Amino acid sequence: MSIVTVPSSTSKVQQIKTLISVASTVNHLKQIHVSLIHHHLHHDTFLANLLLKRTLFFRQTHYSFLLFSHIQFPNIFLYNTLINGFVNNHLFHETLDLFLSIRKHGLYLHGFTFPLVLKACTRASNRKLGIDLHSLVVKCGFNHDVAAMTSLLSIYSGSGRLNDAHKVFEEIPERSVVTWTALFSGYTTAGKHREAIGLFKKMVEMGLRPDNYFIVQVLSACVHVGDLDSGEWIVKHMEEMEMQKNSFVRTTLVNLYAKCGKMEKARSVFDSMGEKDIVTWSTMIQGYASNSFPKEGIELFLQMLQENLKPDQFSIVGFLSSCASLGAFDLGEWGISLIGRHEFLTNIFMANALIDMYAKCGAMARGFELFKEMKEKDIVIMNAAISGLAKNGQVKLSFAVFGQTEKLGISPDGSTFLGLLCGCVHAGLIQDGLRFFNAISCVYSLKRTVEHYGCMVDLWGRAGMLDDAYRLICDMPMRPNAIVWGALLSGCRLVKDTQLAETVLKELIALEPWNAGNYVQLSNIYSVGGRWDEAAEVRDMMNKKGMKKIPGYSWIELEGTVHEFLADDKSHPLSDKIYAKLEDLGNEMRLMGFVPTTEFVFFDVEDEEKERVLGHHSEKLAVAFGLISTDHGQVIRVVKNLRVCGDCHEVMKLISKITRREIVVRDNNRFHCFTNGSCSCNDYW
Repeated sequence: MSIVTVPSSTSKVQQIKTLISVASTVNHLKQIHVSLIHHHLHHDTFLANLLLKRTLFFRQTHYSFLLFSHIQFPNIFLYNTLINGFVNNHLFHETLDLFLSIRKHGLYLHGFTFPLVLKACTRASNRKLGIDLHSLVVKCGFNHDVAAMTSLLSIYSGSGRLNDAHKVFEEIPERSVVTWTALFSGYTTAGKHREAIGLFKKMVEMGLRPDNYFIVQVLSACVHVGDLDSGEWIVKHMEEMEMQKNSFVRTTLVNLYAKCGKMEKARSVFDSMGEKDIVTWSTMIQGYASNSFPKEGIELFLQMLQENLKPDQFSIVGFLSSCASLGAFDLGEWGISLIGRHEFLTNIFMANALIDMYAKCGAMARGFELFKEMKEKDIVIMNAAISGLAKNGQVKLSFAVFGQTEKLGISPDGSTFLGLLCGCVHAGLIQDGLRFFNAISCVYSLKRTVEHYGCMVDLWGRAGMLDDAYRLICDMPMRPNAIVWGALLSGCRLVKDTQLAETVLKELIALEPWNAGNYVQLSNIYSVGGRWDEAAEVRDMMNKKGMKKIPGYSWIELEGTVHEFLADDKSHPLSDKIYAKLEDLGNEMRLMGFVPTTEFVFFDVEDEEKERVLGHHSEKLAVAFGLISTDHGQVIRVVKNLRVCGDCHEVMKLISKITRREIVVRDNNRFHCFTNGSCSCNDYW
């Protein structure tokens, strides 16, 4: 082993400096240190500083501190070197101890010291000390030092003391992008995203050029508040400045467009990216899932796998949400295998998505098993179980989970009661619904939301108690939204109260003048009452305004492929067999005495034509396809984007009896589980 020999002459300092700079291992540095001690040069602060910097370069902080502690009279420069090394190695508490040692020895503080110590205060969560240092910064004459004052600004911003942060900001003589970023971060941390966006615009107007880090931060603020206009203004400004968009900026843009429902623009940015990491893929997949493009979300997830990227929790949640929307149970089960069931038992975010998928696919028994296996439960998981059970007709069991929530000491929130109330609506439990509704504010001191009121209106409306429902709307402390009035309108349709329906519709049109569904419902109410001329007038009004009814789609999954059907759809390759199956089932139902409920056809045509229209609703086509394409004993799961009509509801019961198959249909309103001629929703309409 070679031995490093240090020249003893002070004229050889440059040679020593060279030896230290070329040392390739810590052992070499230790040999140099030994030689310095041997030649009585270890107290030379210049050489000691060089050696200290080199040991910190190798991240040998313990040895660095040992070296420092053996220096007899360390000066402020040595302290600064060690403080800088400690901060870079995330030893923030040790940094603060060093600063206290500086104060104890009465050393004159250097401008370089304050930014490092203030950073350590922030990272060590000791902002109080940082704020206390403000007076010391001024006393030492560094109140005009940009680095020190910017660090103080960060302390105040991070503490939520925005007024004080502004005062410091105004005192800084030359404000750089870093200075503006520090103040901006304070606003976003405090949740004041719109104010932060305004601050960014002000900075740009002053001619400062933001960096990509700042661009990502301000675009993230736009995401939080859904401010697409500001986001696009920022993109335009970047183009004017000829700034290159890095992958972080592009990913944040994808997130912004997805949050604002602009999926075409999100996809355009996504496709323009050369290399995409898992974060970018996950953002796009979740965007499709949350914006009602489940098929696209699934396709993109499969494409991601072809790129040999391993799914993370966010991409798998987006995939499962897409499967849930389409009722693609088998595809969702396959997706679970990519992660491993044990991951779902320990990750609440993923478990929530999986329980939701099971619930929306009518397989809540599996969701409940997962729920019971979970080692830790919070209110999010409890709510997922309560809501899933309630929607699947297992209302009493959802009540039991609510009782377990209280026993575990988990405080319920507004979503908890929303799930309970939805269960009461679907099961027609008026007294239980009233009990939970009153408990929200009276027992748990929670604030009722418009959704809670909407559930109560729906509950009374389904029971035909329109006066109670209307009175509740009039007494609401907030303005009723379209969901609340829509629930009352459905109740009007149930009891054929066209007079109240017309009143409700005026409210709905004022809230949603663009929504064709409101006009369709009124037209349907007139049709049910045989008021064909008035129904035609409403439809003429729709035509004049260029409104179109949302078509009814139904989906069914088979072997990982989702099949889509429209009413009277003959585009499917197996259409002939599907219609033949429906004809056979229709004949059997007629022999059983079934008569189609033609009042659900809202046109003034002959009964025979009404029966033909009813027989080809999209959900019936989907079920027929399931019957001819799956083995006996396999559950048929269908999802529809609109509400299942009363005739289809009766037909599904009979088909389940004739075929001895379990049929699960989820519409935009509820679950219908048909088994052997009955339905879990107890025919409660």
